Amino acid sequence: MRVALLGDTMLGRGVADRLRQDGPYTLFSPALREVVADADCVIANLECCISDRGEKWDPAFKPFHFRAPPSAVEVLNWLNVDCVNLANNHALDYGYSAFHDTLRYLREAGIGAVGAGGSVAEARRGAVLVKHGFRLAVVGFADHPSDFAATNVRAGTAYADVRNGTPGWLTSSVHDLARVADAVLVTPHWGPNMTTEPLPEFKRCARTLVQSGATLIAGHSAHVFHGCAPHVFYDLGDVIDDYMRYRDVRNDLGIIGFAEIGRPRLEVLPIHLSFAYTDIASGRDRKWIAARLSAACAELGTEVRQADGADGMLTVRW
Repeated sequence: MRVALLGDTMLGRGVADRLRQDGPYTLFSPALREVVADADCVIANLECCISDRGEKWDPAFKPFHFRAPPSAVEVLNWLNVDCVNLANNHALDYGYSAFHDTLRYLREAGIGAVGAGGSVAEARRGAVLVKHGFRLAVVGFADHPSDFAATNVRAGTAYADVRNGTPGWLTSSVHDLARVADAVLVTPHWGPNMTTEPLPEFKRCARTLVQSGATLIAGHSAHVFHGCAPHVFYDLGDVIDDYMRYRDVRNDLGIIGFAEIGRPRLEVLPIHLSFAYTDIASGRDRKWIAARLSAACAELGTEVRQADGADGMLTVRW
């Protein structure tokens, strides 16, 4: 089972404008799409809602609101996305009507969703994807914001404050899914923006989840990729956005991860993000990504090797 892991996939605001103007097949280069769509399974963090309805959530205190048009599902289908994580700080950006639209559009497009639902039980429920007889379970959660959290009577996200330990419902969910699936992928949306390394509480949580049965953890939220520890990619960064470039952390240079379930390694595709368009990185950009990823992984006990193939892949081993 080869799984493509896409970080923050933001299809709102400027990306949505390009989507409406130029169509769903213009946001990624054909070469990048070919590499991603060739995976057995594609998982992404959907960093927006999908709807034409709704009002902004708490606009006085929440500065950013991302909403994609219904045609965004065509982008996801073009990339062969099988499942998205909705446990993040943008799932309810335009309220409950847009949130329910998101779930409906994904369902109608045949795309699974984890990390959010009509109740806390639905939000916490994992999904089991079956490909070629292989059963991959996926669990999503977010450590922010708490006001998006689902309850017994309200829709929302699977919220887990991991600062003081990993909640029991999360370890139980991973443990139970590990008994019925061949592998368990946990996809958390955690931590602040524009950081370059995981916080200590995330390292503790990751160890707990691996001990509970998680095969791989693939996080996101920082908009900048972090290093990889054994079985844990702390942050995949962004895969598409319209954000300003921060020169110190180079959030315009990122990665897409490819996990070969059952093998002690990850492959990493270096990517370059321009305004509402993403392509495979090359030249000095690829070298910068390789150097930064190597240094970040070395701090976490893994090794990065550079392949000679035409696709420019890097390999992380533990």
